[in-house]
Amino acid sequence: MDPILLYVIVAVVSLFIGGLFTNIIINKSANRKSARILEEAHEKAEVLKKDKILQAKEKFLQLRSEHEELINERSLGVQNAEYRLKQKESSVNQKFEEVNRKQNEVDSIKNNLSSQLELVGKKQAEFDKSHSEHIEQLEKISGLSADEAKHQLIESLKEEAKSEAAIQVKEIIEEAKLSANSEAKKVVIETIQRTAAENAIENTVSVFNIDNDEVKGKIIGREGRNIRALESLTGIEIIIDDSPDAIILSGFDPVRREIARLSLHKLVTDGRIHPARIEEVVGKTTKQIEQEIIEIGKRTTIDLGIHNMHPELVRMIGRMKYRSSYGQNLLQHSREVANLSATMAAELGLNPKLAKRAGLLHDIGKVPDSEPELPHAIFGMKLAERYKEKPEVCNAIGAHHNETEMVSLVAPIVQVCDAISGARPGARREVVEAYIQRLNKLEELALSYPGVVKTYAIQAGRELRVIVGAEQVTDKEANEISMDLSRKIQDEMTYPGQIRITVIRETRSVNYAK
Repeated sequence: MDPILLYVIVAVVSLFIGGLFTNIIINKSANRKSARILEEAHEKAEVLKKDKILQAKEKFLQLRSEHEELINERSLGVQNAEYRLKQKESSVNQKFEEVNRKQNEVDSIKNNLSSQLELVGKKQAEFDKSHSEHIEQLEKISGLSADEAKHQLIESLKEEAKSEAAIQVKEIIEEAKLSANSEAKKVVIETIQRTAAENAIENTVSVFNIDNDEVKGKIIGREGRNIRALESLTGIEIIIDDSPDAIILSGFDPVRREIARLSLHKLVTDGRIHPARIEEVVGKTTKQIEQEIIEIGKRTTIDLGIHNMHPELVRMIGRMKYRSSYGQNLLQHSREVANLSATMAAELGLNPKLAKRAGLLHDIGKVPDSEPELPHAIFGMKLAERYKEKPEVCNAIGAHHNETEMVSLVAPIVQVCDAISGARPGARREVVEAYIQRLNKLEELALSYPGVVKTYAIQAGRELRVIVGAEQVTDKEANEISMDLSRKIQDEMTYPGQIRITVIRETRSVNYAK
């Protein structure tokens, strides 16, 4: 055998045997280590087990203690409830005994009352019998039955009560007038004193001044074509006469009159006057005036502190600047009424903002774009309703001339302030014929009453004095004439402010010494 192969075999066998011994040694060592680890694990498990058992015992003892405390509390509560129940039972028994005692007392009182009622019934029967016998004796003596005597007594009492009631009513009315007049005068005077306004009188014509008469020829134009174009575009009558350096613009619409005046001023300043130029200038001026109207309306509402108003109402407020009523500028009049209304409402403890709004809009029906068939107060009320104004404002607008019923306290305030603004000396101008007709109507109404001898309308129609015959009219009838005449004037006439009716009844005894 080859020695090298032999060495190799020996070496392999040696290695195998060595590996086997090594493995055996390692396994023994591992087994010893595993046994030691297992032993340590068992020891730790025993310790942990003892700890857990100890904790469980402590928890059990704690829960048992809490449970015992809870049971003790509940048992104590049950004992207290039983005690309170026993006390209530004892109280109920006492009350029951008290009720039984009172019931016995009531029964005894009832028996006593029954006997007393029987006695009273007997006495009542005796009294009725005696009363009827007494009435029969009285009827025989007076010769009247009981019903007739009662009727006569009632009639006499009625007359006496009517007379006393009339006297008391008159006294109450006089006392109310004194106090009411005093308070009303105080409020009105304070309102007027705190509100300042200008007197503005306007006409239905405007005067346009020119430098020389040559301008008149340019305005007239060839065969009058320029003046005809201007009149047709503006709707204003242009009067050119012998008046030096002046042209008169006549028309009842102040807005159109202002458009014509401004257009003439622009044309004369520019120097080019012909129909095409006139049409162009009038168109631009119309737009300018419309914009100015809107700005005036906005400025007025801002000055008065009025907000959230419909733009169309604002435009109508601006149009008031070019409108007059009896010569009084409508915008100034409306501003004055608004301020007066706010002041008076504040004095009376009402809403001054609402009163100021109603005062500003009260004559809004006088500036419509088209002529309505309704009275201006009713038309203004419908406009305010259309543009979502408050019901109090709408009613104040419609009722300020008594053309609809007043349903709010703002309405009479606006009516009074409208009269104050229009009745101030110099505020308005009436046509003489209308003034005379109003005074004659006042006197005719008073003369229509029987017993009236003479009538006098004095103080510019603000007082009516009625003289009655002393033989034909009594004091009571004179008072009735005064009240009835005041109502009749309110219903049938239109007048600024208020009218005082004074009925005079006097007796004169005249003799002559000869």
